[in-house]
Amino acid sequence: MEYLILYDIRNMRDADIPQVLDIDLDAFPTQWPHPTTSSYHHELRNKLAHYVVLYKRKPDNGNENIKPSIGFKEVISYIKGLFDHDRFFGPDKSASNEQLVGMAGIWMMVDEAHIVTIAVRRSLKREGLGERLLICIIEMARQLGARIITLEVRVSNTIAQALYAKYGFLTAGTRRKYYSDNGEDALIMSTENITSSAYAELFQHLKDEHRKRWDHHYTE
Repeated sequence: MEYLILYDIRNMRDADIPQVLDIDLDAFPTQWPHPTTSSYHHELRNKLAHYVVLYKRKPDNGNENIKPSIGFKEVISYIKGLFDHDRFFGPDKSASNEQLVGMAGIWMMVDEAHIVTIAVRRSLKREGLGERLLICIIEMARQLGARIITLEVRVSNTIAQALYAKYGFLTAGTRRKYYSDNGEDALIMSTENITSSAYAELFQHLKDEHRKRWDHHYTE
């Protein structure tokens, strides 16, 4: 029987770290220094840090026609996990059925969320998965009480810059020689108030458009 491959997002766990490190190296091969196992262990216990992973799976037998969802339910599940140690760090019963393909993380500092990373395996570029992760962490930031979201992006990474601009990020400055691998500058990008009705309308429209285009990626 042929199965439809679906994508879901959940909290990052300790058991995910080996795959997360591999995704990071695959997505950012020239980055230096690379994250380590110990640095991710630390991040998962850092109250300011919030990480998710994107994984693909085959539905259970008999559920081939499951249709997906993203956003509010995922984020509510994540928020609940923050207050349940066993759920957040405990064993993943479905781990044997999961292959991680992407990950993302933010730091929350009062009412500002800073995007630490968004990474997707290079073999899955242009599949809408990076955008899906961005949608998830924007939703997460809103639920955690963020008013603005900031990030750094390489000046040469015009594709990423276009995606961020689509979601309301504006260039706010430059960090000179920010990337240690080649001394490249970083653009600082920041949203305006994500709690405003104008941003909520834009964000909902973009979520709907993404869902229409990549419906086969979602599960419910």
